[in-house]
Amino acid sequence: MKSRTKVVVIGGGIAGCSTLYHLTQEGWSDVVLVERNELTSGTTWHSAAQVTNFGMNQTMVGLKTHSINLYQELANDPDYPINYHHGDGGIRLANTEEQMQAYRHFSSMARGMDVDFEVIDAAECARRHPLIATDNMIGGLWDPMDGDIDPAQLCQALARRARNAGAEVYRNTPVTALTQHKDDTWTVHTEHGDIDCDIVVNACGYRVNEVGAMMGVHHPVSSMEHQYFLTEDIAAIKEADHRMPLLRCPISDYYCRQEKNGLLIGFYEQDCKTWGMDGIDPNFVNALCPDDMDRVMDVLEGAFARMPALEEVGVHTVVNGPITYTIDGAPLVGPIPNKRNAFCIIGLRAGLGEGGGHGWLLAQQIVHGEAVYDTWCIDPRRFTGHTNVELTALKAIEDYQNEFRFHFPHEHRPAGRNAKTTPLTPVMAAAGAEFTVVNGWERVDYIKPTSDFHPSLSFNFDEAFDVVAAEVKNVQENVGLCEVNGFNRFEITGSERHSFLDRMFCGTVTKRAGRVGLGYLLNDHGMVKGEATIANIPASDRGGDRVWYGSAAASEFHDMDWLQNHIRDGEDVAIRSLTNDQTILVLAGPKARDVLSACSRGDWSKAAFPWLSVRECFIGFSPATVMGVSFSGELAYEIHIPNASLYAAYLALRDAGNAHGLKLFGARAVDAMRMEKGFLHWKADLLTEFDPFETGLDRFVKIDKGDFIGKPALVARQAARPRKKLVTLKIDATHAPAHGGGSLMQGDNVVGTITSGDWGHRVGMNLAYAFVNPELAEIGTKMLLDLCGDLVGAQVITPSPYDPSYDRMRS
Repeated sequence: MKSRTKVVVIGGGIAGCSTLYHLTQEGWSDVVLVERNELTSGTTWHSAAQVTNFGMNQTMVGLKTHSINLYQELANDPDYPINYHHGDGGIRLANTEEQMQAYRHFSSMARGMDVDFEVIDAAECARRHPLIATDNMIGGLWDPMDGDIDPAQLCQALARRARNAGAEVYRNTPVTALTQHKDDTWTVHTEHGDIDCDIVVNACGYRVNEVGAMMGVHHPVSSMEHQYFLTEDIAAIKEADHRMPLLRCPISDYYCRQEKNGLLIGFYEQDCKTWGMDGIDPNFVNALCPDDMDRVMDVLEGAFARMPALEEVGVHTVVNGPITYTIDGAPLVGPIPNKRNAFCIIGLRAGLGEGGGHGWLLAQQIVHGEAVYDTWCIDPRRFTGHTNVELTALKAIEDYQNEFRFHFPHEHRPAGRNAKTTPLTPVMAAAGAEFTVVNGWERVDYIKPTSDFHPSLSFNFDEAFDVVAAEVKNVQENVGLCEVNGFNRFEITGSERHSFLDRMFCGTVTKRAGRVGLGYLLNDHGMVKGEATIANIPASDRGGDRVWYGSAAASEFHDMDWLQNHIRDGEDVAIRSLTNDQTILVLAGPKARDVLSACSRGDWSKAAFPWLSVRECFIGFSPATVMGVSFSGELAYEIHIPNASLYAAYLALRDAGNAHGLKLFGARAVDAMRMEKGFLHWKADLLTEFDPFETGLDRFVKIDKGDFIGKPALVARQAARPRKKLVTLKIDATHAPAHGGGSLMQGDNVVGTITSGDWGHRVGMNLAYAFVNPELAEIGTKMLLDLCGDLVGAQVITPSPYDPSYDRMRS
């Protein structure tokens, strides 16, 4: 066994084998996999092993397409072919028009990744799958590439190819401890000796937190018992001239695929059961949980109704084994938060089907720092400190119960709510707030007109449209108040803080005391990594000279890792997080200055406190830090308040606002207004797949300044033709917004992809942002948007259609 290697991958299931193989494909051959038993002895061996192209976003579709292409290549390997039933086709059923509309959106989204789905009616579903009845069914989504694969053969084939490329695999080698050294390298301690390495990868399936504990971290992954059974032969299958398509049924919570001449039927029962929460037997290897068919009887009845042939066939095998879920159902693939040179590929509930793609993207991150796609949807840092065992289990149960039920826009499910709140959460609830969830925080979405107001779930504009319009109108004409909790806030101190930040940002970073600036961080490839506001706060009795770094609520762990990892040895810079200590109250509208002046001493005139200023003060008697910035396009102030004083500050603002028509507004109004101003959302419009020039951020780049992260790559990219350009679009539809991932068409060609969309209430336009082919970025260019199956007109317009001179927010 080696005593020194570059990477140690811990775990020999699909996650570990795929990562090892793809590391060799990226050029690293000095890599090792260690497995406590035999390869595939965990969840992998009993997987139902379905391989679908369906995903909820383009990154997921892309990595699944990679899996399918890789598995085809392995199946066709003349030296070591594997069993892969490719292209049997699969149907996701639907019994509501809203589900069918969503399938049309997913079809539009997948088209941008060169994947062709087909939305079919109930009769066509039955024609393609003759075993199903069409009662209580409208239609479905057809995936022509759907299939299934042999789990053990797949992993052995990947391990074989990795070995042939120079990697080594050590079976029956349990890891007993992990030690990280001062230079951030690791020692992996095993029962057969130690291995020193640069990088460790946790690919441990349901034992993920056993290895996590060795690193001093907890991963939001929980296991659920999952049952399926195998039937005896079915005559209709034996007599068919083709393999039966796979079936996934959100109506009755089951799936099935052909297994020899019978069926494999799997269940997602409502009376589901977690597994391993109090520890896992070390001897649980190639093992199963006890059968419990009584638990799935309700689902089985639905399956019988959908497939009457099941009532006449016997069952010869029942499988009940653990599968892993994360806190939001999507895998955790990427850097482990707050650790250097540590990665994970865990929580792969559909591991066999998509594990090829996950290993591919992880290997790229390890070797190159980023992957070919923006991987935020699977990034382990998208969750922060609230993800304990109990909360993860609650969300795992909820995701299990809704396995084939996708999230609709503005749908926020009930499990694990109120994980993060502020003193104002019950106050806002009493005022009629409907809440959305941002990184666990309960944030006001809008104020309900009545207590029983419950908009329907669909991809159209819902019944809250007029409610949001009224909130926007009051902000435009009077003044509104909005709580923005969870906003990421770091305090940066030290004598070299400004030179450090200058190196982190691609543009000019203001150093003037009492001033605020906006800037963008790039990765080493010159792509957009992050967006942040920088506020220079002068010394006071609250502290010395310091900088506040503010960014999106979800970016807390992501940004802290990036900043901390770039502090040079001996550099006088210190960073601490204030994210969970303070909350922002946004005061916005033409009367905002009047309200602020009525409850805070000092001169708040335009001359004394112009746009992009920052000042410490009191709101009533509550200490506050006020910034003159706006995400709405109106005169606005961000008021940062310690949570202990938040309620008192809120009352002072409400009392002062009574004379000026102050009303509450929420996140939906904010999103609608930012679309009108050309303001972008991190990880919706700001992606690591594009550089700042492609993203339309030219004015925030100062290429001739000193060194900054990503500069060499950006200079090289600047000389090349852009691949895409971000544009603002007017959509010719009034019934629905454009949805992220929607495809823009010219003829049969996809020419662009929507990043976000919403109705601009002040300009009366259906607005969207999209990355399009560069030649289509000119103002006035027309194309068509596949909007949930309907082709509607889309025209490029000037960014910031509302108050393009920015006069209102500077007033």
